[in-house]
Amino acid sequence: MTATLRPYLSAVRATLQAALCLENFSSQVVERHNKPEVEVRSSKELLLQPVTISRNEKEKVLIEGSINSVRVSIAVKQADEIEKILCHKFMRFMMMRAENFFILRRKPVEGYDISFLITNFHTEQMYKHKLVDFVIHFMEEIDKEISEMKLSVNARARIVAEEFLKNQKKIFMIQGRYPVIRGLLRWRGWVEKKMVHRAGAALLPLQKDNSVVGDSDTTEDEDEEEDETLQPPQLMDGFLELNDLDGTHALMSRMVRNETPYLIWTTRRDMMDCRFLAKDQMINHYARAGSFTTKVGLCLNLRNLQWFDEADADSFFPRCYRLGAEDDKKAFIEDFWLTAARNVLKLVVKLEWKSYSVQAEGKEATGDKQPKQEKKPMSVSPEFVDEALCACEEYLSNLAHTDIDKDVEAPLYLSPEGWALFLRRYYQVVHEGAELKYLDTQVQRCEDILQQLRAVVPQIDMEGDRNIWIVKPGAKSRGRGIMCMDHLEEMLKLVDYNPMVVKDGKWVVQKYIERPLLIFGTKFDLRQWFLVTDWNPLTVWFYRDSYIRFSTQLFSLKNLDNSVHLCNNSIQKHLENSSHRDPMLPLDNMWSSQKFQAHLRAMGAPDAWSTVIVPGMKAAVIHALQTSQDTVQDRKASFELYGADFVFGEDFQPWLIEINASPTMAPSTPVTAQLCAGVQADTLRVVIDRRLDRTCDTGAFELIYKQPAVEVPQYVGIRLLVEGSTIKKPLTMYHRRMGVHPAFPRLLTQQGSGEGKDSGTPTHRSASRKVGRARSRGTWKGQPSLPLLRCPERGRMASRKEPQPCLPPALSRPDHLCI
Repeated sequence: MTATLRPYLSAVRATLQAALCLENFSSQVVERHNKPEVEVRSSKELLLQPVTISRNEKEKVLIEGSINSVRVSIAVKQADEIEKILCHKFMRFMMMRAENFFILRRKPVEGYDISFLITNFHTEQMYKHKLVDFVIHFMEEIDKEISEMKLSVNARARIVAEEFLKNQKKIFMIQGRYPVIRGLLRWRGWVEKKMVHRAGAALLPLQKDNSVVGDSDTTEDEDEEEDETLQPPQLMDGFLELNDLDGTHALMSRMVRNETPYLIWTTRRDMMDCRFLAKDQMINHYARAGSFTTKVGLCLNLRNLQWFDEADADSFFPRCYRLGAEDDKKAFIEDFWLTAARNVLKLVVKLEWKSYSVQAEGKEATGDKQPKQEKKPMSVSPEFVDEALCACEEYLSNLAHTDIDKDVEAPLYLSPEGWALFLRRYYQVVHEGAELKYLDTQVQRCEDILQQLRAVVPQIDMEGDRNIWIVKPGAKSRGRGIMCMDHLEEMLKLVDYNPMVVKDGKWVVQKYIERPLLIFGTKFDLRQWFLVTDWNPLTVWFYRDSYIRFSTQLFSLKNLDNSVHLCNNSIQKHLENSSHRDPMLPLDNMWSSQKFQAHLRAMGAPDAWSTVIVPGMKAAVIHALQTSQDTVQDRKASFELYGADFVFGEDFQPWLIEINASPTMAPSTPVTAQLCAGVQADTLRVVIDRRLDRTCDTGAFELIYKQPAVEVPQYVGIRLLVEGSTIKKPLTMYHRRMGVHPAFPRLLTQQGSGEGKDSGTPTHRSASRKVGRARSRGTWKGQPSLPLLRCPERGRMASRKEPQPCLPPALSRPDHLCI
């Protein structure tokens, strides 16, 4: 008995003895049928003041007395989860009938585990002190039994856990709120090791990602943070408690708190450094993946696609430049100029077709009477169209390499000042409503040049005619900091007046898709998941299900507000749906891909999904990964789920906008609640179940790409050595005739020998030694050879006593030496 239990039981004994004041009286036999007043409570005068005796906050006894009965309620100790489990099991057993129970058991009072009822009948059958002894003995035995059972359970659980961990290695650790992943792993028999949260500190030293200049893993496109805002902590804690009512998982987690987890699932990559993990530890991230999960990284790496595949990045990724890099800034300015010139040609053709349509309609309605045209406040002369035509023609000639003799630094047709004037006129036509005047002869030229440009500019159809660009922070997600702009000067101000942009180099400007595919006049984008399970060989899994996100406002190029052009749920969820939207659009602004396919069939494009959209998305994902394969740190036990965002052109062509690491799994709508749970379940099928069974069901994941394995060369050290031999100069005609090697004049005329005279002429002995040493270094038979020579007649030549003949001084010059 512990030191605190003894005084606690003594207090209960004394109080209970005082409460059992029931005595036999003459009418007891008659009144035996009366109901116990402590439960009936028919009159307050017949009740005594209840008394509570506590050992601690969770262990206490309530004694309620009345004139004919006493009720004793006991709350047994439950200091931790194990004791709660044992108490629950033990009380269920004790509430069953037993022969040794002479007093009545009642439904426990709220807040207590068991209640006893003692009436005047019991005091007649038993002595008062025996009743008190029974209650005290019961409390003492309960405390003892639970303590012993807890020790036994702990010992058995530890043995089972150690044996299980030794053989199975099924321990996982999760950072973040992933109830689906947690539940599915537990269903597979995995045990969770609780992640220790330390404020302001990461779990392990971090590895900086230098795969992209000015970028790191800590600043990549991640949108998983939505989980924290959409799911209150108390809600999730309650959900987890409902799935662990008996505390079994909490008990097992306590058992493995000092063990190594073999599956780590984190929200952010920088929570764990892969360099410190064992080879058999799985983690849901790759290091150095910022080369394609950031806007800067994707912008830079896709430019190298021609070295990896026969594809053009401009056919699926809108043109993109870094505003902080001087070369990219200059290229963007030239691109903006040329796009404006192309747009002028498009406007001419559009106005001509519009004029032709109006004339045709007017003739049908009013005969030969021409409709009146509204007067424009301003007009731009046909010379403006000529400048646009010349600029586009020069661009085509540059692509055809007809400008080979032109100065490399020469501007595109116009000088920078000329382009500034050109843009002012362009703004007047596009934004201020000025009339664009053109000649009939210019229309055909515009059509011809546009036809030629369409063959070399893949984005000419989707780029529209308003020259709108979207400016993005290079390493943020969920639409933060994004702006749509259509004036070059405003975009350049971000660089000229913000030195941090130049320093970080993380702001990018990307061509906006001005002619997107719309649904009921509203813009949308599509979130597509894909899974990478290996980088050598590159192995990519494509998820068959996806969902689209709608804007809350009707699409308009004249309104550049983010509510119109950004479909991110993190932005649109704070806005109200426009009253002018079509009622067929969902109120929660999401459709599943199945609903989208049904809409395509309804609009007369039943094969667009299978023949254009899906193949285009698969190709874009594979190309983005190919260009990043050399920068991502490959690790065999790692995997990662990514979310790619696509916008479609009017011809259903998919355009890759960005790739997000840690895509959100928040059940923000009924659509995402179903799809996010499904993709998590299928991810575990691929990365866990398929390790044991290569033919297992992978759900909606489809293997779309597996590269041939590239054998990694064996590491031989960091020292590099290049070996080779020099090329000998051929012998002159004199050397061939005399049979003398060109090295001999140098040997015979060398100075500085200790045995020679001051004149520099060597003695016979010193000359013989030098000739012998020279011949000992290789072979010489009077023909040109490699520097290393060996003479087979070394002994005979060395024994000769006659001095060698003196050669002309010209042969002793340095240019006759062997190098």
